[in-house]
Amino acid sequence: MCFRCEWLDTTKADYVAYHDTQWGVPLFDDNALFEFLTLESAQAGLSWYTVLKKRDNYRNAFANFDPTVVAQFDEAKALALMEDKGIIRNRLKINAAINNAQCFLAIQKEFGSFANYQWQFVNNKPIVNNINSKADYQATTAESQAFAKDLKKRGFKFLGPTTVYAHMQACGMVNDHHNQCFRKDEVIALYSSLF
Repeated sequence: MCFRCEWLDTTKADYVAYHDTQWGVPLFDDNALFEFLTLESAQAGLSWYTVLKKRDNYRNAFANFDPTVVAQFDEAKALALMEDKGIIRNRLKINAAINNAQCFLAIQKEFGSFANYQWQFVNNKPIVNNINSKADYQATTAESQAFAKDLKKRGFKFLGPTTVYAHMQACGMVNDHHNQCFRKDEVIALYSSLF
């Protein structure tokens, strides 16, 4: 039996699949990055697993996380989303997703891609953290604070330093797998082919 990160509830097969195949893997696809930003902002105040269970519903509700479509959602669409029991029906978070799509597009236009913008906050290379116990995990870092501050300046909502750090973990900007987790070295091996 292989060792996995201690925070993972291994009784939940979908959670294990997410950990084993996605969490911490460097992402450069803008739609995937927009998906994680949207899901992380929806998670604020809730557990990640609560959002993960609703991920497919979010894909349906938010046009497969196409920011060009979401950016055009109007008041009627926002009201319809409030009736969608498959997502978190919080009006502020729904409005934030629409607003963030608009801001996301502005960054794409300025930087060529959101990935170009995002990865600059870690000097375009993942940070590998030394995780030996749950106590070694950080809620925020200087990088997540700088990233969140810049997102806020650019008009993004529901993306403070803690939420942004979770996004950075999910998207592989940081490798926060436990040192004994079988994914730690697998993800590091991915870096060598990407960076």
